[in-house]
Amino acid sequence: MAICDSPLPVVIKEKEKYEIEKILNTKKFKGKDRYLVQWRGYTAKEDIWEPRENLGNTRDLVKKFKKEYSKELRRARKED
Repeated sequence: MAICDSPLPVVIKEKEKYEIEKILNTKKFKGKDRYLVQWRGYTAKEDIWEPRENLGNTRDLVKKFKKEYSKELRRARKED
């Protein structure tokens, strides 16, 4: 029997939920924001682009990402 190294989802209101470790990037896809999500306990190979509505109650993570992303953009522009 194989042992699963990745964590199992939590079941909330009969739906499986996974915990987000960090938001890594953003892009527009068909006019909507998508976020590259790093899942807690999973490898980078399992990172996936998700629309905002699939991120559930992660407002703080999205806000933190946007703040850090804005700083990186400003820093890159200064270097140009």
